Amino acid sequence: MGVVGGADAPTRARVARFILENGPSTAAALAERLDLTPAAVRRHLDQLVDDGAVEARDPRATGHKGRGRPAKVFALTERGREGFDQQYDDLAVQALRFLAQTAGEDGLRAFAARRADFIRDGFASISQQQPDLTPAQVLAQVFTDEGYVASVRELPVVGEQLCQQHCPVSHVAHEFPQLCEAETAAISELLGTHVQRLATIAHGDGVCTTCIPTISPVSTSSTTGSRSTDERKQVTV
Repeated sequence: MGVVGGADAPTRARVARFILENGPSTAAALAERLDLTPAAVRRHLDQLVDDGAVEARDPRATGHKGRGRPAKVFALTERGREGFDQQYDDLAVQALRFLAQTAGEDGLRAFAARRADFIRDGFASISQQQPDLTPAQVLAQVFTDEGYVASVRELPVVGEQLCQQHCPVSHVAHEFPQLCEAETAAISELLGTHVQRLATIAHGDGVCTTCIPTISPVSTSSTTGSRSTDERKQVTV
């Protein structure tokens, strides 16, 4: 990463990459997973904060309240993400601005939809190569192959959550959310159900999350009492 230097740079880069791949993390978690002393982790985090690559945040509120004040979590900033595969953001933004001026909103959405074809193509290929994966796991692999560092988390009752710890186009998508919208539409199309983006890196969140609800199969042989396709897609999450 361009924001680190000196003899400690390789270890500091490991700390930054761990946060990239696993999302906002406490100093204790970093020390345990990276096999570093708490003092060493603190030193690297302090330097990353000084470099503007990492920032300390209060953890998200949960239903469980333990004793004492919860530990801070450390998350990558926009500058911290710049060292990971985002060299061509300025050029991409200029190109999309030109497209918006010459082809309008319809042109932007057409481009975004075409770009999202990597999800459809990858889904078909990986599903065939690894039939043991669930649809959400297939999507995680598709996005990871494209540099998004994706994983799947189980959500009790609701279903699953597709998490992307990195977005190689986050700076561009900040100005052109049509890119995120097209990805979400492609996921919905492939799964045959409504999915909901809960957070995006492009809008300042530490991770992109998409809720994929569990859908009970509906028999297609029944002609009475069954919901229409449009109704089945209106899933409240």
